[in-house]
Amino acid sequence: MTETLHIVCPHCHTTNRVREDQLASAPTCGQCKQPLFAGHPVALDDEAAFDKHIARSQIPVLVDFWAPWCGPCRMMAPAYEQAAAQLEPQLRVAKVNTEAAPTLGTRYNIRSIPTLALFVGGREVARQAGALTHPAQIVQWARAQLAR
Repeated sequence: MTETLHIVCPHCHTTNRVREDQLASAPTCGQCKQPLFAGHPVALDDEAAFDKHIARSQIPVLVDFWAPWCGPCRMMAPAYEQAAAQLEPQLRVAKVNTEAAPTLGTRYNIRSIPTLALFVGGREVARQAGALTHPAQIVQWARAQLAR
């Protein structure tokens, strides 16, 4: 029997039920009809949207905490974008601009940026501070953390 997972829409933030065997078949949101996975990071600069994705998504969520003024963040951005295409739909790839959402940076004790944080089941399970500038580094790090 195929398991049903809760996946939060990156567009309207509605929680959708998706069969696990349908994840790779470009599922769409039941509410807004947009794709649940677009192959690029989701901006979660709104605290309520961030909380919903972390708490309700039954797939892991990889978050890049960054800022527009940060040189290493800008260097990592293209690699993170490319890594998202490789990691979805096994996990949600998201970004949090710590200038637009400073409370999230404070809540998760982000002391340096960029910082990658991996959330599983609503909890942070791994963290990587510093820029990973190649997509393969990001993909390898995320997959290694999930394998633990």
